[in-house]
Amino acid sequence: MHFTRPRDLFLAGLIGLALAYLLFELAYGSIPQLPIAAGVTLFVLGLIECVLAFVIRGRIRAGRVPAVIVVARSVALAKASSLLGALMTGAWVGILIYLLPRQSRLPAAASDLRSAVVGVGCAIVLVAAALWLEHCCRTPEPGDRDRANPPTG
Repeated sequence: MHFTRPRDLFLAGLIGLALAYLLFELAYGSIPQLPIAAGVTLFVLGLIECVLAFVIRGRIRAGRVPAVIVVARSVALAKASSLLGALMTGAWVGILIYLLPRQSRLPAAASDLRSAVVGVGCAIVLVAAALWLEHCCRTPEPGDRDRANPPTG
Protein backbone atom coordinates (compact mmCIF):
# COMPACT_ATOMS: atom_id res chain seq x y z
CA MET A 1 0.00 0.00 0.00
CA HIS A 2 1.35 3.44 -0.89
CA PHE A 3 0.88 6.79 0.84
CA THR A 4 -2.05 8.93 -0.24
CA ARG A 5 -1.02 10.96 -3.24
CA PRO A 6 -1.75 14.68 -3.41
CA ARG A 7 -3.19 14.27 -6.90
CA ASP A 8 -5.80 11.83 -5.55
CA LEU A 9 -6.84 14.38 -2.94
CA PHE A 10 -6.88 17.16 -5.52
CA LEU A 11 -9.04 15.10 -7.88
CA ALA A 12 -11.48 14.25 -5.06
CA GLY A 13 -11.67 17.93 -4.18
CA LEU A 14 -12.42 18.88 -7.78
CA ILE A 15 -15.18 16.28 -7.98
CA GLY A 16 -16.73 17.54 -4.75
CA LEU A 17 -16.51 21.15 -5.94
CA ALA A 18 -18.17 20.40 -9.27
CA LEU A 19 -20.97 18.29 -7.79
CA ALA A 20 -21.80 20.74 -4.99
CA TYR A 21 -21.74 23.76 -7.27
CA LEU A 22 -23.96 21.99 -9.78
CA LEU A 23 -26.39 20.91 -7.05
CA PHE A 24 -26.64 24.45 -5.70
CA GLU A 25 -26.98 25.89 -9.19
CA LEU A 26 -29.88 23.57 -9.98
CA ALA A 27 -31.70 23.37 -6.66
CA TYR A 28 -30.62 26.08 -4.20
CA GLY A 29 -34.17 27.38 -3.81
CA SER A 30 -35.46 24.00 -2.64
CA ILE A 31 -32.55 23.09 -0.34
CA PRO A 32 -33.20 23.74 3.36
CA GLN A 33 -30.98 26.21 5.20
CA LEU A 34 -27.56 24.78 6.03
CA PRO A 35 -27.05 24.42 9.79
CA ILE A 36 -23.96 26.15 11.15
CA ALA A 37 -22.72 22.83 12.55
CA ALA A 38 -23.13 20.90 9.28
CA GLY A 39 -19.39 20.30 8.96
CA VAL A 40 -18.64 19.68 12.63
CA THR A 41 -18.91 15.90 12.19
CA LEU A 42 -15.80 16.08 10.02
CA PHE A 43 -13.99 17.95 12.79
CA VAL A 44 -14.95 15.28 15.34
CA LEU A 45 -13.67 12.54 13.02
CA GLY A 46 -10.44 14.48 12.55
CA LEU A 47 -10.03 14.86 16.30
CA ILE A 48 -10.52 11.12 16.85
CA GLU A 49 -7.98 10.30 14.14
CA CYS A 50 -5.49 12.75 15.59
CA VAL A 51 -5.75 11.09 19.02
CA LEU A 52 -5.39 7.65 17.40
CA ALA A 53 -2.31 8.87 15.53
CA PHE A 54 -0.62 10.04 18.72
CA VAL A 55 -1.44 6.76 20.49
CA ILE A 56 -0.03 4.64 17.66
CA ARG A 57 3.02 6.90 17.30
CA GLY A 58 3.70 6.73 21.03
CA ARG A 59 3.49 2.95 21.10
CA ILE A 60 5.77 2.57 18.10
CA ARG A 61 8.34 4.95 19.62
CA ALA A 62 8.19 3.07 22.93
CA GLY A 63 8.88 -0.21 21.14
CA ARG A 64 5.41 -1.58 21.89
CA VAL A 65 4.28 -1.97 18.30
CA PRO A 66 0.50 -2.40 18.13
CA ALA A 67 -0.99 -5.46 16.45
CA VAL A 68 -0.50 -5.42 12.69
CA ILE A 69 -4.25 -5.55 12.11
CA VAL A 70 -4.74 -2.40 14.22
CA VAL A 71 -2.17 -0.52 12.17
CA ALA A 72 -3.60 -1.83 8.89
CA ARG A 73 -7.11 -0.77 9.86
CA SER A 74 -5.82 2.62 10.96
CA VAL A 75 -4.11 3.14 7.60
CA ALA A 76 -7.32 2.15 5.79
CA LEU A 77 -9.28 4.58 7.97
CA ALA A 78 -6.75 7.33 7.28
CA LYS A 79 -6.83 6.80 3.51
CA ALA A 80 -10.64 6.78 3.39
CA SER A 81 -10.87 9.82 5.67
CA SER A 82 -8.38 11.86 3.68
CA LEU A 83 -10.36 11.20 0.51
CA LEU A 84 -13.65 12.04 2.25
CA GLY A 85 -12.12 15.20 3.69
CA ALA A 86 -10.81 16.26 0.28
CA LEU A 87 -14.19 15.55 -1.34
CA MET A 88 -15.99 17.55 1.34
CA THR A 89 -13.45 20.38 1.21
CA GLY A 90 -14.16 20.65 -2.49
CA ALA A 91 -17.90 20.49 -1.90
CA TRP A 92 -17.81 23.24 0.72
CA VAL A 93 -15.60 25.38 -1.53
CA GLY A 94 -18.08 24.82 -4.37
CA ILE A 95 -20.87 26.00 -2.08
CA LEU A 96 -18.80 29.06 -1.13
CA ILE A 97 -18.19 29.88 -4.78
CA TYR A 98 -21.93 29.66 -5.42
CA LEU A 99 -22.96 31.70 -2.36
CA LEU A 100 -20.37 34.52 -2.36
CA PRO A 101 -21.77 36.49 -5.31
CA ARG A 102 -25.37 35.94 -4.12
CA GLN A 103 -25.04 36.90 -0.46
CA SER A 104 -26.16 40.50 -1.02
CA ARG A 105 -29.27 39.49 -2.99
CA LEU A 106 -30.38 36.40 -1.06
CA PRO A 107 -30.78 36.62 2.74
CA ALA A 108 -30.44 32.83 3.08
CA ALA A 109 -27.11 32.92 1.25
CA ALA A 110 -25.50 35.04 3.97
CA SER A 111 -26.49 32.52 6.64
CA ASP A 112 -25.46 29.56 4.52
CA LEU A 113 -22.13 31.25 3.85
CA ARG A 114 -21.19 30.99 7.54
CA SER A 115 -22.05 27.28 7.48
CA ALA A 116 -19.90 26.77 4.39
CA VAL A 117 -16.90 28.48 6.00
CA VAL A 118 -17.22 26.22 9.07
CA GLY A 119 -17.55 23.22 6.74
CA VAL A 120 -14.38 24.09 4.82
CA GLY A 121 -12.41 24.46 8.04
CA CYS A 122 -13.66 21.18 9.49
CA ALA A 123 -13.01 19.28 6.26
CA ILE A 124 -9.44 20.59 6.15
CA VAL A 125 -8.95 19.42 9.74
CA LEU A 126 -10.10 15.93 8.72
CA VAL A 127 -7.67 15.80 5.78
CA ALA A 128 -4.77 16.95 7.97
CA ALA A 129 -5.58 14.49 10.76
CA ALA A 130 -5.98 11.60 8.31
CA LEU A 131 -2.64 12.33 6.67
CA TRP A 132 -1.02 12.57 10.12
CA LEU A 133 -2.53 9.20 11.11
CA GLU A 134 -1.28 7.65 7.88
CA HIS A 135 2.20 9.06 8.56
CA CYS A 136 2.22 7.73 12.13
CA CYS A 137 1.35 4.22 10.91
CA ARG A 138 4.35 3.94 8.60
CA THR A 139 7.09 1.45 9.35
CA PRO A 140 9.81 3.23 11.32
CA GLU A 141 13.18 3.63 9.65
CA PRO A 142 16.20 2.21 11.52
CA GLY A 143 17.28 5.68 12.69
CA ASP A 144 13.79 6.72 13.86
CA ARG A 145 14.10 5.02 17.25
CA ASP A 146 17.51 6.64 17.78
CA ARG A 147 16.07 10.11 17.09
CA ALA A 148 13.03 9.44 19.32
CA ASN A 149 15.15 8.18 22.25
CA PRO A 150 18.49 10.01 22.24
CA PRO A 151 21.20 8.35 24.32
CA THR A 152 21.63 9.68 27.80
CA GLY A 153 25.00 10.08 29.20
